[in-house]
Amino acid sequence: MADSRETMVKAFVTGWPVKHSRSPLIHGHWLRQHGINGDYRAEPVAADDFADFIAGLKSGASPYVGGNVTIPHKEMACLLADKVDSIAGELGAANTLWLEDGVLHATNTDAHGFAANLDERHPGWDQAQKAVVLGAGGASRAVIYALRDRGVDEIHVVNRTPTRAEELADRFGTSVHAHPMAALAEVTQGAGLFVNTTSLGMDGEEAPAMDFSAMAPGALVTDIVYVPLKTPILAQAQSQGLATVDGLGMLLHQAVPGFEKWFGVRPVVDETLRALVIADMERHG
Repeated sequence: MADSRETMVKAFVTGWPVKHSRSPLIHGHWLRQHGINGDYRAEPVAADDFADFIAGLKSGASPYVGGNVTIPHKEMACLLADKVDSIAGELGAANTLWLEDGVLHATNTDAHGFAANLDERHPGWDQAQKAVVLGAGGASRAVIYALRDRGVDEIHVVNRTPTRAEELADRFGTSVHAHPMAALAEVTQGAGLFVNTTSLGMDGEEAPAMDFSAMAPGALVTDIVYVPLKTPILAQAQSQGLATVDGLGMLLHQAVPGFEKWFGVRPVVDETLRALVIADMERHG
């Protein structure tokens, strides 16, 4: 009988730092749920060591079949993978790697996670003809990709540094428009969806007062920040009578495709998993 340590399928999440990642909790839950002889662990890898880490993965010297990549390695993962799919290529960043016949593949599941979260918590969100995206950092790329992919006609990116927003408009095409912060109130008028991709309100920090009253009837406000679960932006939207969706589901749903690639089963995001992660957030912040 083979040693179980040899037959165990192993995957990782790597970043610097990575100790606060909740990915091991999520994947560990699914491994137990499906009775899979597998392991998923955090691998802290500094930027200078990341190329060697990937080389070990490609050579077979590493025990892993693939894994997740987080800050600051997402762009480098895209460059070092053998085969990069179209979404990771367009985003210029990869968060999911897997080996197939000795070839290291890369994709980005953040756009899937964003859209799947809204599909679950607020079906019909993609009927919005106009969306406002606050922020033009790395996270906003996946959001804009998802909005464009789901047929949102107008995507307005508002950012403190307008040139960053203009770069995204150039990258993602004619449906994306760039604006400075001063234009926020104007572009929010008539929008069916508002997405915060900035760190405003993260970890209990205050966010500026925002007026959502001019949004379209039935509009939705969502935030990709999930600590705290109800961010100041979501609290303001709720107090103004708007529907909201928190960002936790994006984290949960983006994990699904990777688990399927590594362990051969497509897991389901359910309330048990959500409650498990929320309990961990309440313990550790």
